[in-house]
Amino acid sequence: MTTIIGWDVGGAHLKAARVEGGRVVGAVQVASPLRLGLQRLGQAFAEAKTEIGAADRHAVTMTAELADTFASRADGVAAIVGIAVSELGPFALYAGRAGFIDPRDAPDHVADIASANWHASAALVAHAGPAALFADMGSTTTDLIPVRDGAILARGYTDAERLATGELLYTGLVRSFLMAVTERAPVAGRWTTLIRENFATMADVHRIRGTLPEGVDQMATADGRPKTIEASRARLARMVGADAADADDAAWHRLADYFAEKQLQSLTDAALLVLSFGLLPPDAPLVGAGIGTGVLRELARRLGRPYRDFATLLPAEPAARESAAHCAPAAALALLAAASKAATRSSAG
Repeated sequence: MTTIIGWDVGGAHLKAARVEGGRVVGAVQVASPLRLGLQRLGQAFAEAKTEIGAADRHAVTMTAELADTFASRADGVAAIVGIAVSELGPFALYAGRAGFIDPRDAPDHVADIASANWHASAALVAHAGPAALFADMGSTTTDLIPVRDGAILARGYTDAERLATGELLYTGLVRSFLMAVTERAPVAGRWTTLIRENFATMADVHRIRGTLPEGVDQMATADGRPKTIEASRARLARMVGADAADADDAAWHRLADYFAEKQLQSLTDAALLVLSFGLLPPDAPLVGAGIGTGVLRELARRLGRPYRDFATLLPAEPAARESAAHCAPAAALALLAAASKAATRSSAG
């Protein structure tokens, strides 16, 4: 039985999903912020391989080339491919609209390879039903991609193009700093301008609200203090120039609710922009993936569309469904590679 692992190399996390006999049997996410240097990415590969095991074949996609660790996206692609070759040996490199390619051909396909992980997930959703708005909310970003009749209908492809069309938002469940979510917030009946410092993140907001899924916050906190509700309240209070003791717990919960609402409003606006082109029928569901599916369920409700979880589209062992949906691009990539002859040739070297 052939085994294949799909790898999604991000700027903050490395994700991997293992497919055996055409079914996802496991998935893992390892924190690997590239701001700590490329050595950390090599360590993350080692940790992930220990947990997910060996495989006959590998496939790789990425978003990490956009990290400011690199002078350009081309430099990033080259560096990441080099590390992957060192850690995995031969593998198939996903170039999105260009399909699977040999890693040696990466310099000729930088624009296709760069940040193409969304394309793998959308391709899987496109073949699973007649039409859908695919949404993947991770720790840092959210993708909103229309698919219909087996085709990806995204108007943008590169990060720059997708930012302009609403198909990519730099807002996520965990890592987004609160000063990037809104400029002001209501406190004790008055509007208060936020302090523009990295004092707190959306992880603090969802921790206070009880909407942070277990195990998804793998980054250090903004102040290096514990990941507790009490510490999150203190970080939230600093955003409005206060201490947690200056108000009761209910007040900080209300403030957290406001930040969650502002993030959801930005997602709703982007989704309405994508839908305004009339590419999808009104009954097309929102298919939600990533660690932010709780937020995406509410987005579907606001859009008046049925919700379907990406996990239900995956041929996967029951125990692996949730983790695979959290690592949607890696899982989709492994399944696409398992069905691709081009991927087989590329991984053979």
